[in-house]
Amino acid sequence: MSNAEELTKLIANHIYGTWRAQKGWGEPLFITRAEGVYFYDDKDKPYLDFSSQLMCSNLGHGNKAIIEAICEQARKLPYIGPGFACEAKARAAEALLEVMPEGLNKFFFSTSGTEANEAAVKMVRQYMASKYKIISRYRSYHGATAASVSLTGDPRRWYAERARCTIPGIVFAPDPYCYRCPLGLKYPDCGIQCVEYIDYMIKEEGNVAAIFVEPVVGTNGIIVPPPEYYPKLREICDENGVLLVADEVMSGWHRTGPAWALDNWAVKPDILTTAKGCTGAYIPAGITVTNKEIADFFEEEVMCHGHTYSMHPLVLAAIPAAIEEYKKLIATGLPQRVSKHIEKRLHELLDRHECIGDVRGIGHFGAVEIVKNRETKEPFSTKADKFAREPTMADEISGEALKRGLYIHNWYDHFTVAPPLIITEEEVDEAIKIFGEVLKMADRKVEG
Repeated sequence: MSNAEELTKLIANHIYGTWRAQKGWGEPLFITRAEGVYFYDDKDKPYLDFSSQLMCSNLGHGNKAIIEAICEQARKLPYIGPGFACEAKARAAEALLEVMPEGLNKFFFSTSGTEANEAAVKMVRQYMASKYKIISRYRSYHGATAASVSLTGDPRRWYAERARCTIPGIVFAPDPYCYRCPLGLKYPDCGIQCVEYIDYMIKEEGNVAAIFVEPVVGTNGIIVPPPEYYPKLREICDENGVLLVADEVMSGWHRTGPAWALDNWAVKPDILTTAKGCTGAYIPAGITVTNKEIADFFEEEVMCHGHTYSMHPLVLAAIPAAIEEYKKLIATGLPQRVSKHIEKRLHELLDRHECIGDVRGIGHFGAVEIVKNRETKEPFSTKADKFAREPTMADEISGEALKRGLYIHNWYDHFTVAPPLIITEEEVDEAIKIFGEVLKMADRKVEG
C-alpha cells in the first residue's frame, strides 16, 4: 500500500466528511498540489478545476502574490487578538473601501461566509429592534451555523431542523427561477410576480426586519433574475422599512463580471456579506459590511459578536493582495473575453445533448440543469433525493468526469460551471470536451 493510500484510509476512518453519510465517503481522491486551473493527485494526474473548488478559488491555484502576503504576515505578526490595532487590519479596510459599493464602509472580519451571515443576522435584529422576521428564498444556501442554515432553503436546513439547531423567525419567498417558475407563470408576461409577492409577504407577515438574497443564487442553481427584479426589490424594501442584505459570498469578486453581482443591476444593499474569493480561498475569510446608518447605531449599542479568530492578521493580509490581483487580471480583459466563450460553449452543449433542460448564467458563473424529459422538464432527481443512499445522475456524471480529469461541482439537478477567472479559451474547450462526453450517460436515459 502506498503512503497516499494509507493516508487516505486514515482520513476516511477518522475525519468526518461534510454534508454526507460517512459510509458513502469511501476513499476520497488524494491531492498533492495545485497550479493555475489544475490540481494533481498523488500519481501526478492533472484535473482541470472547472468549478474553482467550491466556487472560491477565483484567482486559480498557486498565486504567488497572495501566498507571499500571507507568509510575510506570518513572519511579522502571525496572530494578535481582535481588540488590538495592527497594520494588516488597516490595510484590509483601506483596500476594501476601494471596491465596496458606495456607502458600505464598516467591516466585521471573520473566517467564513457562514460566519459573515451569522454576524449579519445579529446586526439586523439588534438594529431593527421591534422587528425580527427575516425573509429568505427556497433555492438558497447561506451557511452551516444556526442562523445561517436557518436562512438556507435547500435540504441542508432540513437536517439542521431535525437536530433542533435552527432559529425562529425565518420565512421563505419564491425564487426568480424562470425555468421552473414557482408561481407557474412565464416571463416577461408574469409581471415579475415573484418579487411582487415579497411585498405581499412583508405586509402580511408583519415584523419583517430584512430580506437575505444571493444576488445570483449559487449552489442551488445559478439563478439569474430578470433585469427588473432587484430594482423592484430595493423599492419594496425601502417602502416597507426593510433591510436588504446581499450574500455575495459566492457571487462576489468578479464572478459575474463586476466586483459585486448586484452591480449588474445598479442596486446597493444595506448589508453585504462575502468570503470565498476575498482571499482567493488561500486562507479562510469572511466579511460583513454595513452602511453608515447601521454603523452609527452601534456607536452606542453593543455589537455583541466576535470570536478568537475574528480579524486574524493572516486573513487580513491576504485581502489587499487578492484585490490587487483582481485589478491586474480584470485590466487584461481575459475574464471578460472568456466569459463570452463559456456562454457560447455551454449553449453548444444544450444543442447537442437531450439531457440538458436549461443553460443559464452570467460571467464565470453558469449552470447546466439536466432533465429526463425536455418537454415536461421532469428532473432526474429532486431535493429529497440529494441525501438519499443512491447517487443521483448528476453525482454519476461528475464522478465519471473526475476519472477523466475534469472536476465539476454538482448539486442534485445541475452542474456548476464556475472556473477560475484566469482560465483561457483553450482550457474551457478542454473542459467542455470531457463534460460533453460524460453527459452522454444522461442522454441515454432521457425519456420521451
